[in-house]
Amino acid sequence: MDKQVAFSNAFIQLAKLLFFATRRIKKSHLFYKRLNPVLRKTITHSCNISPISHTYPMKQQKQIIHIFADRKMKETNIYDFPQAKGVVVSGDIHGNFTQLVYKCCVQYGMTDTLIVVAGDCGFGFERPGYYEALYNKCSKRLSKANNWLVFIRGNHDNPAYFNLQPIRHKRWMTLPDYSVVKACGHTILCVGGATSIDRLWRMSVGEYHLPNPDEPLAPNVYWRDESPFFDKERLEMMDGMCFIDTVVTHTSPSFCKLSSHQGLHDWLMRDESLMDDVKYERKVMDAVYAHLQAKGHPLRHWYYGHFHQSWHAEIDGVMFNMLDIMELKELR
Repeated sequence: MDKQVAFSNAFIQLAKLLFFATRRIKKSHLFYKRLNPVLRKTITHSCNISPISHTYPMKQQKQIIHIFADRKMKETNIYDFPQAKGVVVSGDIHGNFTQLVYKCCVQYGMTDTLIVVAGDCGFGFERPGYYEALYNKCSKRLSKANNWLVFIRGNHDNPAYFNLQPIRHKRWMTLPDYSVVKACGHTILCVGGATSIDRLWRMSVGEYHLPNPDEPLAPNVYWRDESPFFDKERLEMMDGMCFIDTVVTHTSPSFCKLSSHQGLHDWLMRDESLMDDVKYERKVMDAVYAHLQAKGHPLRHWYYGHFHQSWHAEIDGVMFNMLDIMELKELR
């Protein structure tokens, strides 16, 4: 555990160094002195190089650091789309993948655009081969328009499709919770999850089965680990690496509409713990919002789906956008 803590602290120091190195460090020996022993050892072992010496040229030291940083960015779920010229966020699609691709690429003629789906994509109701076939059907159209689709999880998605990341194509990928997407000058934090208010009914139908660790991607209609969670450690790691200006989630903070999901009252009569879980999901989003504000992130936009209605309002300098099913909103 001590080694893990040391590594985490070393990596945070590294991230800060990367940001300030070109502006504050003028000489090679000063650069070397800024690296503590744990960080030096971590870098040299991760990059499989001989120990950094203060006699190394500054250019070579920077190359070593950037190689290490690139590897760490991949491990911390940071995704960069440098070719994208626009960013659009979509509300729930509930399995209508081909319809979304047609709407974006043909109906609206979008090109060079990153499209972020804010949960309830529909991953998990069919076998993995079904989603590969869908991608093969849509990939040519996405490639021709030079568009990309990234998906965050909703409550109607199997979390394994996001945590294990079995879908990883150049133009079509699922994102783990607390991923960061960079495009068009924006840095976007993506956090999935919500509560299915009809979960009792879903667990009563014949298609439902208990999860099987040997087949995490087996088709199902409900997943018990659907709720969002607050990952303070990952957020703190991002504090030293990114300046978050946009958040995309499936549900929303408690101070945003809707205050109640349509049909919630009827389900509360049958599900005693439902209200507590619904409140918890909003508290998680409150905690994410509070952390970003407290750490000085330049937050300006927040998008979410889940409620199947449309609402847009500015609150304390942040534009909150609730997106209806298949509603598209451009990030400017």
